[in-house]
Amino acid sequence: MKFDLNKGIAILERTPVILEAFLKDLSEEWTLSNEGGDSWSPFDVVGHLIHGEKTDWIQRMKIILGEGPGKTFAPFDRFAQFESSKGKSMNELLDEFKERRAENLAILKSMKLSEDKFILKAIHPGLGEVSMKQLFSAWVAHDLGHIAQISRVMAKQYKEEVGPWNEYLTVMHR
Repeated sequence: MKFDLNKGIAILERTPVILEAFLKDLSEEWTLSNEGGDSWSPFDVVGHLIHGEKTDWIQRMKIILGEGPGKTFAPFDRFAQFESSKGKSMNELLDEFKERRAENLAILKSMKLSEDKFILKAIHPGLGEVSMKQLFSAWVAHDLGHIAQISRVMAKQYKEEVGPWNEYLTVMHR
């Protein structure tokens, strides 16, 4: 599918609703469990999404739209949620994510970006030169990837309980 801002916004608007329907009022056994090791729980993922809303997508859009040379993104702390989510409940995180996403989408829509803006570029500290179109496409794919991650982490909580069906449940093997 070719990049289309309105189609992307349609996904970005739904992510908070999906996560709220999926995770609100669930037990901590569901929301704090992970896949072992350094993997993330659904709680961690929602915290990560909030951090992205605060420091990533819209801030990077503004850098790309900025004037002059040296348009370089600050590094993104992929683990900031571990500190910033301390003491909060899943429901609080879901509410914060919904609010922050609504604010960011309102900013994005208010920009009324023309097609020529999507080819503008800046420098990502790890990836090099990236365009606005790539930034917005990554935002959408990032949301979808984390929705899939949350589903996978939760499904694996029943890995032993599904018994012989484990063989047929591909989500258990990713």
